[in-house]
Amino acid sequence: MKIVVLDGYTENPGDLSWAPLEALGELTVYDRTNVKDETEIIRRIGDAEIVLTNKTPISRTTLTACPSICFIAVLATGYNVVDVDAAKEVGIPVSNVPGYGTASVGQFSIALLLEICHHIGHHDDTVHSGQWSACPDWCYWDAPLIELSGKTMGIIGFGRIGQATGRIAKSLGMKVLASGSRPTESGREIAEYVALDTLLASSDVIALHCPLFPETEHIINRDSIAKMKDGAILINSSRGQLIAEQDLADALNCGKVFAAGLDVVSTEPIQPDNPLLKAKNCIITPHISWAPKESRQRIMDATVQNIKSYLTHDLINVVNNL
Repeated sequence: MKIVVLDGYTENPGDLSWAPLEALGELTVYDRTNVKDETEIIRRIGDAEIVLTNKTPISRTTLTACPSICFIAVLATGYNVVDVDAAKEVGIPVSNVPGYGTASVGQFSIALLLEICHHIGHHDDTVHSGQWSACPDWCYWDAPLIELSGKTMGIIGFGRIGQATGRIAKSLGMKVLASGSRPTESGREIAEYVALDTLLASSDVIALHCPLFPETEHIINRDSIAKMKDGAILINSSRGQLIAEQDLADALNCGKVFAAGLDVVSTEPIQPDNPLLKAKNCIITPHISWAPKESRQRIMDATVQNIKSYLTHDLINVVNNL
């Protein structure tokens, strides 16, 4: 059984082990594959039977050119990099790994918010540059500091990750509102479900945790921003395409939105002309909320189990077999 990993570096830059995969077959791992070079993708897959990918696309053309493929494992939750319709037509199961980053993404969302509220990195820089030792007062702060207790967080998309974020926000003394298509009992224990317009108008902080669908693309835009409280904070650890980026940049620059903490943008890596790079009070991190070692280990473990289930013809236990 030949197994190929097309872009293994982000999943395992060296702090995890490929040994459990090696035990399942002849393993070839490529750190990176050019996502725009379909010829290279096809060449690297070759006659492999099991293909693992994170962001390298597996198109209908690739599937046709690589008839040995029997199983595709996506090292992520999103599986849009695979033409699942084409795979289904030729009987190739496709697995992904939902749920692996629930704790880490929720934690990271709150970390973005706390950085906005306290400017910890900035103040650490000023101390190390000598500003505190030269200060005539015993302490100082040169950016607004915000207490979250008593404020309202609205979470758009209240599945596993949204609820994880909501639990932390609630523990900080925040009131939590949620907007989601399917209210659940676990969600009701954390938040009050409200209409989207109510959430926008009532929230001091808005966090995005909804999936990217046609109906959620640019859910944050000029019109929805106008419905927000003046000075609201926006957090996005979901998908960059949820935001109309020029509209958000305009709102940040005029002060309608006080600050934004973003771990995702519409095109990744971020493009030099992205308007958010020059927007006021905008923190941008390079899509790392999913990346703690613990989360990546869960991806590895689940993927190995998915492949084992496929090899034993136990497809009912393949994680989210599509």
